[in-house]
Amino acid sequence: MLRSTPRECEDKAGRASKPGSPKQNVRKNLDFEPLSTTALILEDRPANLPAKPVEEAQKHRQQYEEMVVQAKKRELKEAQRRKKQLEERCRLEESIGNAVLTWNNEILPNWETMWCSRKVRDLWWQGIPPSVRGKVWGLAIGNELNITHELFDICLARAKERWRSFSMGGSEVENEDAGFSAADREASLELIKLDISRTFPNLCIFQQGGPYHDMLHSILGAYTCYRPDVGYVQGMSFIAAVLILNLDTADAFIAFSNLLNKPCQMAFFRVDHGLMLTYFAAFEVFFEENLPKLFAHFKKNNLTPDIYLIDWIFTLYSKSLPLDLACRIWDVFCRDGEEFLFRTALGILKLFEDILTKMDFIHVAQFLTRLPEDLPAEECFASIATIQMQSRNKKWAQVLAALQKDSREVDKGSPSLRR
Repeated sequence: MLRSTPRECEDKAGRASKPGSPKQNVRKNLDFEPLSTTALILEDRPANLPAKPVEEAQKHRQQYEEMVVQAKKRELKEAQRRKKQLEERCRLEESIGNAVLTWNNEILPNWETMWCSRKVRDLWWQGIPPSVRGKVWGLAIGNELNITHELFDICLARAKERWRSFSMGGSEVENEDAGFSAADREASLELIKLDISRTFPNLCIFQQGGPYHDMLHSILGAYTCYRPDVGYVQGMSFIAAVLILNLDTADAFIAFSNLLNKPCQMAFFRVDHGLMLTYFAAFEVFFEENLPKLFAHFKKNNLTPDIYLIDWIFTLYSKSLPLDLACRIWDVFCRDGEEFLFRTALGILKLFEDILTKMDFIHVAQFLTRLPEDLPAEECFASIATIQMQSRNKKWAQVLAALQKDSREVDKGSPSLRR
């Protein structure tokens, strides 16, 4: 940097009285510009300022060295974290790759003899690899209704014909749909259009123009024609969407129809109040058995199961949980049946027990209807694993059957069961 001559200094001094910005004045009095905080700490002060005391200079140097040490520690810690993440990802990919080979080469070719073995059940609990998930779900759900691809095509053609008829203002009632008004059918089909746009909105793949929009529309429309007595019910779109992500269209329809035909799903989607109350009563038996403190808190605040369970059961957790976690819930649900849906509910309640026991009615209801979006799968499954689905030596199916029997006897008017 060039030094000013004495004459130039005098000229500058003479011009100093002229107004200028404070920043400009400061810069004109500096012989250097610090390039970094390091320069401020380590460089000597300019010649026109008093030198740093030795103690201050040593203190600044020590502070700088400490900053460097801390920065290196943070860098090392971050590098170790990234390395650990990479190793974990590699282990996970290797594990998934090995699991895919086991499912494809050992389990699926020998499904009938192997699906209920201890080895397969343990592997199932760890999560089915996405590449074979659709095949496993299809086999586990089964096809008791004997639906064929041809039947799906027939139902879909009928749905498309109705959509055309409604769009043209037609109101013909087909013979097989006697008893179901055109208005009811139209409302059901219109509801499908509305709900498709609300299905996994963050993914965008089911929205208008998305790659799976028409597929989801087709399955739901075909089902309303296959089961006009049930029609379309809110919540169905999430179940169909999860199946579409893992199966071809016709196979997804077959799995969807058979899944909804299970006793628990049919009770909820047909809004069978008596049977729904029986399921809630059975759930509360195991709720009190596993989580007595939280159960008492819910009872005190009048928090009944329908407040949070209905949404969970209607969508099989696909709306309430992160999609990857919901798919793992479906994995074991396909293995264990309806019991696992209620076991999962208790696992979620246990996971958040400490938080929930401090909340009032409103906050519990809000929390359970909007669960944390970053809920870790391993933590959730670890919590579910601790839930015991046995009460007084009775398993879920036995407790549910006993409650159903009691309900029927009460309906018949048995004096011994009246209260």
